[in-house]
Amino acid sequence: MVIGQAGGKTISAAAIRSAEGRGRAAEAAIFGLFVIGLAWVPFWEGSNQPAAWGINAVLFAGIAAIFEVLLLVRGEPHPVALHAIALPAALFALVISWIYVQTLTWPASPIAHPVWGMAADVLGRRLAGSVSVDRDLTNLALLRLITAALVFWSALQLCRNGAFARLLFKSIAGIGGAYAAYSLIAFSLPSARLPWLSDAAGVGPTSSTFFNRNSFAAYAGLGLIAVCGLGVQLYRAEVSARAVNLRLAVAAVIEAAGRIGAFVIGTGFLIAVALLLTGSRGGVIATGMGLVVLAGLTSRRGRRRVIPRAVLGVLACLAAAVLLLVFGDPVVATLQQRGLEDVNRLAVYLLTIGSIADRPIFGHGYGSFSDVFPMYRDRSISVDGVWLQAHDTYLELFQGLGLVFGSMLLAGVLLLVWRCVGGAMTRRENQAIPRAAAAAAVLVGVHSLVDFSLQIQAVTLTFASMLGAGVAQAKSSRAGLQHQQPSSSRSGTSDPPGSRRKL
Repeated sequence: MVIGQAGGKTISAAAIRSAEGRGRAAEAAIFGLFVIGLAWVPFWEGSNQPAAWGINAVLFAGIAAIFEVLLLVRGEPHPVALHAIALPAALFALVISWIYVQTLTWPASPIAHPVWGMAADVLGRRLAGSVSVDRDLTNLALLRLITAALVFWSALQLCRNGAFARLLFKSIAGIGGAYAAYSLIAFSLPSARLPWLSDAAGVGPTSSTFFNRNSFAAYAGLGLIAVCGLGVQLYRAEVSARAVNLRLAVAAVIEAAGRIGAFVIGTGFLIAVALLLTGSRGGVIATGMGLVVLAGLTSRRGRRRVIPRAVLGVLACLAAAVLLLVFGDPVVATLQQRGLEDVNRLAVYLLTIGSIADRPIFGHGYGSFSDVFPMYRDRSISVDGVWLQAHDTYLELFQGLGLVFGSMLLAGVLLLVWRCVGGAMTRRENQAIPRAAAAAAVLVGVHSLVDFSLQIQAVTLTFASMLGAGVAQAKSSRAGLQHQQPSSSRSGTSDPPGSRRKL
């Protein structure tokens, strides 16, 4: 059947369907490459290597570029237009611009860091100074920040489609389960039998392929939240509609667990055990707080179904208690030995605050903590060891960017998280996606108070993808987030991959 003409040529319905099919296949291929990238990121010490930073930058920049070219060729708008996140995007652009300014060099600059004048005095010649103490470190940190932004942007666009958003969280859960299984194998076998294992394998805390247990704990926590988000979706679809009393609620839970909940339960068990065996105080507590927020956002919906929610809540508490009782010894031992405080870290925090006070507006240069801290280190901390991070991402952020631009970056992220919270409380479909994204933000936000998990790309990029999906699904599919065009509009949450419908 002929439905129109373009450039004097007849267009048939079959030709349009064929073109849409190719578009769906291309979009699915891009999404698959994106998931493969997320699976690769933890593989090499959590991407805590300069070479990995370069690989990730090229990979995710390439994915974003391919998607942009696909939209251009198909003549379609972005699924989520830039104006939908205008304020966070503007704040981010200002921060990026300021980081670039920090790396600029010119002689006799009034805002250059004093260390360049001191170096000129020592060398006896004039140096072109900059705001940053170490421009190379600032450029590397900028590369990692832009990579995280590209991951967020790609997830935001791809996961406006609800099928992709659900598949992304399933993939994150599966990937997290695979690395958790690897960590349990590492815990059971001598380190010589498997690559990337620390000498503590079999006798100490687990860290999987990560270079330390605390970073792996944060990553495992993100996987656990993704699993629990899927469990919420499963509960809503399979249990709540049928469980009208206590007996039917218990029966529905058991049936769902044995039929379609095996992946959720099995993966959740692996990740939870691996998380507890890390012995990370901060990782376990931050994950617990994220799960509490997830449960709190879940309780905001479906208040008429009290019985099934109560049954699942009791079962979840019992499962958590059993896991803690059987596998929680490393966490308990760490708490008994070290408590909740660390004298050295408190001293580092105070010294870092002092460095912020010296340059509160301009900062010392984004990502330059390892070069700045030795200038302030004193006898309040042990002379042993080198402090490459402050173990508090917020303090490092303010030290590097200054209070103004550091606050801008934090404000931009918080606005996106707040969008997820709003979606979790108002959406009727796919609300588990923004709900889990908000819980993941709480996890990394709390953990960043006592460690540097967000400075590890495996954690940062996984969280960025979850946040992008959460923001994309925070609005109903009936709410247009793209620039309106008279010809077509992209669909939202529940349509199959690549499908379109006109408004």
